[in-house]
Amino acid sequence: MTESVLLHELVASAAQRSPDAPALGVDGRSVAYGELGAAVERVAAGLVELGLRRGQRLAVWLDKRVEFVVACFATSAAGGVFVPVNPLLKPEQVAHILADCNVRILVTTAQRCALLQAVLPSCPDLREIVLVSDPAEQASAAQRTTAWDALTNTPARPGPRVLDGDMAAILYTSGSTGRPKGVVLSHRNMVTGAKSVASYLGNHAGDTLLAVLPLSFDAGFSQLTTAFHAGARVVLLNYLLPKDVLKAMERERVTGLTAVPPLYIQLVQHPWPSAIDEHLRYFANTGGRMPRQTLMQLRQRVPRAKPFLMYGLTEAFRSTYLPPEEVDRRPDSIGKAIPSAEILVLRADGSECAADEPGELVHRGALVGMGYWNAPEKTAERYRPLPVGVGGREAGLQLPEIAVFSGDTVRRDADGFLYFVGRADDMIKTSGYRVSPTEVEEALYATGLVGECAAFGVENEALGQCVHVVATAPSGADALDVAALVIQCRARLPAFMVPAVVHAAHGPLPRNPNGKIDRKALSTQVREGKELV
Repeated sequence: MTESVLLHELVASAAQRSPDAPALGVDGRSVAYGELGAAVERVAAGLVELGLRRGQRLAVWLDKRVEFVVACFATSAAGGVFVPVNPLLKPEQVAHILADCNVRILVTTAQRCALLQAVLPSCPDLREIVLVSDPAEQASAAQRTTAWDALTNTPARPGPRVLDGDMAAILYTSGSTGRPKGVVLSHRNMVTGAKSVASYLGNHAGDTLLAVLPLSFDAGFSQLTTAFHAGARVVLLNYLLPKDVLKAMERERVTGLTAVPPLYIQLVQHPWPSAIDEHLRYFANTGGRMPRQTLMQLRQRVPRAKPFLMYGLTEAFRSTYLPPEEVDRRPDSIGKAIPSAEILVLRADGSECAADEPGELVHRGALVGMGYWNAPEKTAERYRPLPVGVGGREAGLQLPEIAVFSGDTVRRDADGFLYFVGRADDMIKTSGYRVSPTEVEEALYATGLVGECAAFGVENEALGQCVHVVATAPSGADALDVAALVIQCRARLPAFMVPAVVHAAHGPLPRNPNGKIDRKALSTQVREGKELV
């Protein structure tokens, strides 16, 4: 087989090369590449029979399991577009995703399906629900259910023609305003990303990667794509405690771990089995800056492992990494561009910044996504033509090249290494997640327990930031019932979005010149310990 160009070819190529090599490990079960490849082919045929057509969306709402992996790659082979949904999301959030990108087929469990009963009427395009557990529990009178086994028993057959520029996946990520938006990625984006990351991490067929991040994240899903490209093994882990991660690393003889700073901070608080250092080849950080103290503690526990500090954004998969040999000299740097990418630092007028001059990080190359699903204004804001004279663009080129303008401010030193300065928007970065303050505020208003509110992030050593809220009591109430509000938030929001602190305020909240609640002013007051009016 030729080199992989399409997403599902990563599995097919590895299956052809080494059918008996282990591809997945989960709950003590091992799945070989040949078995995985055959399952992808059968389920792809089953999805076509079920009515999935080229370009249509299939959502997967599951924890980490073999069926999750098969469903995603089978959708690709069937010419469809898979939408991985974070298993921590609440039914209303899941319904938003299903409705927003017109999902036709949902793969989930009977138990999770039961949680969706009240919100399924808001998903008019959903036609089929595939249950990987007992299908006896009907999903809805409006939707039919199909047993997962019915798909796996479908004879394999050639799928539709698919090009590398076709849509492959839609990954939902929070923005600074409104509900999560879907980032559309092509086969080219995902396969090029797999090859790029595998090249600088040095992934090979002898590697065992531990998948601890949600597979709905770009960095989480890339554990699958990089491993499959290299013919390596991935262990799927649904963990409850940090100690579970350490036990899995020892038991599975993990060679590569990619995680977010909050998990690393938790891991270094526990003793590490000495055996981990015998086989762990690298640990990689994504989703925020690694605290220096945590990095030092990790290196003490696994001195043989190489540290890779990375920066990325879903809109372009991943952008930079700091080579291990540079960590001691510049631990605060986010490194340089990964292979197949170029990172520019531009002024507001589109010209390139001088050394150490702050500017916007702009990503160009084959990893640039296809924009946001059904969101032309947001797409136009982030995905813009590269200015003439920048990045080798000449005036004679008539067709524009679209780059991702990240909204992040960085600087580049004289040696070409990049340093993160700050974000241009109000995004809250907590526990490795990007949280929209307006999404938190919408949930607060929905409780009926607040008059006005504003959410924002406050720096936290363990979490990066934690969610703070300033709120007033609703009309007619004497005081804000903080305890009741937090209980309602826990019922409506995933744990990482629940406010860590609720500040009660009296009277109307401050406004900016546009008449909007001044979130930045409130956050400044809280950070400086000033009394709220």
